[in-house]
Formats: sequence, C-alpha cells, structure tokens
Amino acid sequence: MTAEDEASIGDVDGAGLDDAAAMRLLRDGTLEVAGRLVEATNMTLYCSISDGEHAAACVYKPVRGERPLWDFPDGTLAAREVAAYEVAAATGWRIVPPTVYREGPFGPGMVQLWIDADGEVDLMALMRSRNPALRRMAVFDAVVNNADRKGGHLLPLPDGHVYGVDHGVCFAVEDKLRTVLWQWRGKTLPREAVNVLVRLERDIERGPLGRRLRELLTQAEVEATWERVKRLLATGIHPHPSEDWPAIPWPPI
Repeated sequence: MTAEDEASIGDVDGAGLDDAAAMRLLRDGTLEVAGRLVEATNMTLYCSISDGEHAAACVYKPVRGERPLWDFPDGTLAAREVAAYEVAAATGWRIVPPTVYREGPFGPGMVQLWIDADGEVDLMALMRSRNPALRRMAVFDAVVNNADRKGGHLLPLPDGHVYGVDHGVCFAVEDKLRTVLWQWRGKTLPREAVNVLVRLERDIERGPLGRRLRELLTQAEVEATWERVKRLLATGIHPHPSEDWPAIPWPPI
C-alpha cells in the first residue's frame, strides 16, 4: 500500500465514532480494499468501510490469508483477534480497537477499526516506561496469553491512550506469554486490576463473556483463560517470564 492509498481515506479514521457506533459500522458497512500492509506476516488489507451514515478506515485480515503456524490451529487467528477484543471490552480498559468477525471481499475474517497512532512517540522509550496504560495491557496480555506483544503492536494516541493490536496468537492452552512489557514482573497487582480480574473471572465462568468466547475458541482454551485469571487473583502479582518459553518476541519492535 502506498502513502497515497492511505491518504485517500485518512480523513475517515473513525476517530469521531464511539465504540458502539464503530462496531455497528464494522459489522454492517461496505468494505472496499485500498491496499495491503506488506510488512505484516499474514494478509492484512487496509480498507475503507461505510454504511451511508458513517465511514472509517479499517484493517481486514481474511482467514484465507493466514500463514499456517506450528503451534496454533490453521484458520483460527481471526477468531482469536475477535476474542481478544471481547476480553478487552469486558475489562473496560479499551485496549483493543473495535473488532468483528465478518464476511469480506476475500471471505470471512477479522475487521478492526484503523487507529492513527501518534508517530512522534518513541516506541522504544514507551515500551520501557511505567505508563499505567501499559501496565493494564500487561495484565490483559497475561489473561489472553499473548505470545507476541511487540513494541510495534502498541498504538499510542496524542491524548495518552495506548491501544494494542495483532492478537492472532493469543489464547493457547500452554503458557506462551511473550512480551516487551516485563517491567512489572513480580509486582503486586494494582487494586484496579484486581477488581477487573474479579469481574472477568465471574463473567468467563457464567456470564456473557464466557458464552461469547466459547463461540470463538475451543472449550479448553476458554477454560485455560479462566484458569489464568484465577491464577492472577491467587498470586496477586504480575507473572514472571516462563522458564520454558522465550520471554520476548523477536523482533521486539
């Protein structure tokens, strides 16, 4: 995708939409492909989406463009991205941009609201910081078992909010947490995080979040997510890196 492609729909980045309106647009709007993000491992298409009332830019990752992985079942990455959004929405932290699973020009896949990050932010400095938004993200990553939290997957905004993207390799049953956000390892979880985890534990066990996750993941993966939440509550601390799995993704940025 060229800079001209992005600029042509850059004025419809969805910044004026609340999450509910963005979700309606992503579910029901008409997708038009503008170009491909060639640096992405899997097929990632930059699109415009409109419904006659609203318009925005978005990312579309069709299932048919997913690269097979040895440790995740084929054709499941899009659903995992949507499951990550559902967990993020349940936390109330708005970590993941609005994301849906729907049909598109190249078949079913994940469609996510495009976020214009602040290009002036030094990502290396950000990912080493003690930013409270990143601490929430570290808790979220521990819950969803994110195997690929790179610095380049952080989208800082001018107002200080930080989104996270690229959650296709989450929710494995085995411990696969790989992240650049280890600065809180072993530290006591903030009271805010504990309160959120208490809600998640209940919601996954017998609430709408659990029902939604079972539509997107296997039963074993949902149960493992619930167990990770319970383990975080039992220990009361941010997890330490695993001794059996690389702690940091490569490349880290």
